[in-house]
Amino acid sequence: MNICLFTPEEITHPLSKTDERAKHIKKVLHKAEGDTFDAGIIGGNAGIATITKISDAGDVFFSFEPKSAGKRLYPLTLIIGFPRPIQLRRLLRDVAGLGVQKVILCGTDLTEKSYLDSNVVSDGSAYQMLLDGTAQAASTHVPKLEVFASLDEVLKIENGRMETENSSKIALDNRRMSCSLHEFLAHESAHSVVAAIGSERGWTDRERDVLEGAGFSLCSMGTRILRTETAATVASSIILDAMGFLG
Repeated sequence: MNICLFTPEEITHPLSKTDERAKHIKKVLHKAEGDTFDAGIIGGNAGIATITKISDAGDVFFSFEPKSAGKRLYPLTLIIGFPRPIQLRRLLRDVAGLGVQKVILCGTDLTEKSYLDSNVVSDGSAYQMLLDGTAQAASTHVPKLEVFASLDEVLKIENGRMETENSSKIALDNRRMSCSLHEFLAHESAHSVVAAIGSERGWTDRERDVLEGAGFSLCSMGTRILRTETAATVASSIILDAMGFLG
């Protein structure tokens, strides 16, 4: 946790001693009255918090001074075939740390149906992982998360927006690729990118046809078959670097 994040309502109230952020401030950062720590408002300003009091009960009172608008998210949207929940938690934390602006989870032809029935999104676990990744990156802006039942539904709803934003559209695939991801990015100069990554068993031929019909270029990252979480992190890094955001 490289920044303590608060909602706009929380930033004006003390932290209870049972709050994980209070425990982190006292036990990990070893902060005392008068000390400062990095803090920010979720979706808003980043700044410095000053501890004004630690009560006898252990509650942490603080003031907050905004310093910046926070680190902006990058114009990269990921469409991801719903992986197993344990992978999904790690994936969301890592791509949030990298600063992608949006994650769209969807069912695919080969998605294990039980994954879609998991409560990882509805119980808040998914958002918490995005929040953890954001805090790890010392950022305040959390990627948007959306869930769709199928890839077809995503493309039906999202493709118009992609066209309006003139996004480069990439689908990772190492079976019917037209070029490598590196080669594709070397000839692209779009201001935003949408990257589709299949679930654990990849895309079906039907989905490849659907993606190509929607204007996606099928690109490979080599011959090795990667986990969905690994592919998402590696692809995001390569794309963001090619767009000049990791320089």
